[in-house]
Amino acid sequence: MKRPTIADIARRAGVSKGAVSYALNGQPGVSEATRKRILSIAEEIGFNANSAARALSGARARAVGLTLCRPAKLLGIEPWFMGLISGFEAELGARSYALTLQVVATPEEEIEVYRRWWGERRIDGVIVTDIRKDDIRIPVLQQLQLPAVVIGGPGETGSIAQIWSDDAGAITEAVRYLVALGHHRIARVSGVSDLLHTQNRTKAFETVCASLGLDHARTIPADYTGEEGSRATRRLLIGGDRPTAIIYDNDVMAVAGLAVAQEMGLSVPGDLSIVAWDDSPLCSLVHPPLTALSRDISAYGAQAALELLNAIDGRKVGNVEAGRVHLTPRGSTAPPR
Repeated sequence: MKRPTIADIARRAGVSKGAVSYALNGQPGVSEATRKRILSIAEEIGFNANSAARALSGARARAVGLTLCRPAKLLGIEPWFMGLISGFEAELGARSYALTLQVVATPEEEIEVYRRWWGERRIDGVIVTDIRKDDIRIPVLQQLQLPAVVIGGPGETGSIAQIWSDDAGAITEAVRYLVALGHHRIARVSGVSDLLHTQNRTKAFETVCASLGLDHARTIPADYTGEEGSRATRRLLIGGDRPTAIIYDNDVMAVAGLAVAQEMGLSVPGDLSIVAWDDSPLCSLVHPPLTALSRDISAYGAQAALELLNAIDGRKVGNVEAGRVHLTPRGSTAPPR
């Protein structure tokens, strides 16, 4: 997993290293066509001429990158991210590594950030979140030979190691728990629908509901924000076949859903039971406290950081299932009236 060099560009372009230097520095000595070809190759492999000194010294940046393709406003309110980042920092800080964070709007922008960071020698590896099916980032990371670890899955990530928790098992446990309480009309408010872990949860939810004969089960897509969680909850509660229990894909939406239910005069858990995904202090601070699917997010982040540091050091890393999810019952769930 070596960084791109002038020699790499020269080999691919079929020219001397001197010609590459002329082209990168805008000096005469190469034709315009050759200059364009060299610059194109340099961009493709993530080489940045301004970082030549670091490249020659072979020094590490002693930093890892994390890009988040989420609304920036969400990062300040969702405890999941804060827990994950605290886990990263615990492992990275112990080894004198820094975490470089950037929020982007699209996966395409994320790829450009990877190219720039790697070409400028600003990072030694990246942690990748929010994996998608046929994720366009994976082949680019492999092409750049950029050390990386993917959080989420399981999914197709080629030679890049991934760490995930059993989302399917967790959603199955939550549904079976609600059915055991006597619920037969169960709904779910999901996160962003194109994320692989959302799709895995949706498939598992549909499968377990079908196996238990729950004909009225359905999923309403949202985006993890309180605003969308509120809208989705209202859609579910004003319908003629109102659910008696709702599972939310994060704690923020679950708290918002609780507020909507109380605003509409419904009793929780008498009229509506609520389950939140990923326990947090928010779940314990509201009334009633929310039943939640819990896991140690900080430990999950620490393990991902450790796997990435091993990859940076050239050690072999593989796929890991970690962060076992378990159900923590609280006051927001009870048998339906």
